Amino acid sequence: MANQKILDQKQKIIDEIANNVEESNSFVLFYHSGLSVADETELRKKLKESDSKFKIYKNTFLKRALDSLNINFDGYLEGPNAVAFSKDAIAPIKVLSDFAKDHPEVELRIGLVDGEVSDKDKLKQLSTIPSREGLLTMLAGGMIGIVKDLSICLSMYADNLESKEN
Repeated sequence: MANQKILDQKQKIIDEIANNVEESNSFVLFYHSGLSVADETELRKKLKESDSKFKIYKNTFLKRALDSLNINFDGYLEGPNAVAFSKDAIAPIKVLSDFAKDHPEVELRIGLVDGEVSDKDKLKQLSTIPSREGLLTMLAGGMIGIVKDLSICLSMYADNLESKEN
């Protein structure tokens, strides 16, 4: 029979996974087999820059943690998997997709984005969404355009009023 101390350590890891899933807006499962140590370090660094985390867990631990949350990733928990998670729903997906372009060993498999299970195709679609900063820049640009147009119209109206008075 397994030692109680070992069982407690395993349960602690399962609880850690479950907490990461619950607290994250994005939880992505991906293959990472074939990456060199340098490539894996580079991936960790890129994920960290986007406030995302990279972890490798045993598939049995992942299965137990996800089962405790009633999340079904059956069929995906085979082989060398790793997970990336973040409070930002899109950040880890974008980083992993960009990294996979140069490293074919990395393959996004399935994810949980804002509480919704997302397959490989959905993750690919989400990776094309601009970053939060990019979206805010587009919004600001659109708003500046409206203000600019309003100022031009007001200027033309003022010029029109001046010409009528003269």
